[in-house]
Amino acid sequence: MIQETNRQMFMRYVAQTSFAPLSAEIAKAEGVFMYTPDGKKIIDTVSGISVSNVGHCNPKVVQAVKEQAEKYMHLMVYGEMIQSPQVQLAKRLTEVLPENLNNVYFVNSGSEATDGSLKLAKRFTGRKEIISFKKAYHGSTIGAMSIWGSDKYNKAYKPLLPGVKRLNFNNMSDLEKITDKTACVITEVIQSEGGLNIPEIEWVKALRKRCDETGALLILDEVQMGMGRTGKMFGFENFGIVPDIVNLAKALGGGMPIGAFVADKKIMEAFCEPPLGHITTFGGHPVSAAAALASLNFIIDEKLPEKATAKGEYFETLIKDHPKVKRTWGIGLFRGIEVDKKVDMWKFLHKALENGVLSDLFIFRDHAFRFTPPLTITNEEIVYAVNLLKKTLDEV
Repeated sequence: MIQETNRQMFMRYVAQTSFAPLSAEIAKAEGVFMYTPDGKKIIDTVSGISVSNVGHCNPKVVQAVKEQAEKYMHLMVYGEMIQSPQVQLAKRLTEVLPENLNNVYFVNSGSEATDGSLKLAKRFTGRKEIISFKKAYHGSTIGAMSIWGSDKYNKAYKPLLPGVKRLNFNNMSDLEKITDKTACVITEVIQSEGGLNIPEIEWVKALRKRCDETGALLILDEVQMGMGRTGKMFGFENFGIVPDIVNLAKALGGGMPIGAFVADKKIMEAFCEPPLGHITTFGGHPVSAAAALASLNFIIDEKLPEKATAKGEYFETLIKDHPKVKRTWGIGLFRGIEVDKKVDMWKFLHKALENGVLSDLFIFRDHAFRFTPPLTITNEEIVYAVNLLKKTLDEV
């Protein structure tokens, strides 16, 4: 009997989301590098879509995982047992968030944080209308897909949640469509999959003011922009506003799966009457919570947000002069690179991987790729990555 390889089994047994997955087999990952079974080195400029902010297999996170796994893992559905990793993580999170964001509901992912925050807003306000924005991405559950910024990806799943309105991002006049019938407005303060769309500060402040005027709750999705990515711990800190609810995930876990939505305790208590307003089995899993606490402390102790902007600017200075690069822009260590329209972006991705650099595109912006490496990346590693990206652009 012929033994199937991991690659063959991957294609046969693991459900795919496209007919052309990158299909790199990884045996080990450390820092900003991944390694194939034959020892090939691949520099990661994606961070698992803004997950590995503290680097792959961060020693502090690995140690926390080992120590907690030896004590206990799953005990009981969320919210019933006092578990030190959850308690300590919730306390530490609220210490770095504004005063009104003082109560944490742990879930497993960003999509679940989206769904949970929408439920909370509807239950607290007693209203039905939800407002989101064009080119938005908030996850792939049915609830999250109901507020996607385009019908291209969610039309096959309709009917979705009723009462959803989609406005134009960074558009002042559209804010008048937020009314006293609106339960919540949900947005990324900086759109990620929309193509790294950074709004005007005046628009963000006007959005906050309009929600205050109408009683609508403002939910900010910090799943990709949070945990130091933008040069601040949270993206909204760049705009001088505070949300009513903030959604977190991805980099929160330091590589382990965890998400959360955070609000004022008086808002969160809406889930208690009647009880079981939102339930989850594995939300805030103790091993993931221990990893998240170690990751958060590492981000703070190493001052990773404060270092992110200079690293992002350095990257831009190195790549912007390539003849196929038309524009660079961004914030912190989230940078966008627009390239010549003649470049086949799928070929670019596969050729980049062949050359030893993992890259990624945007959902709602063509002819552009992102640079979102672990925040621990050094200037020398940035040079290494840029040289490989330039080589790839030369070849495609």
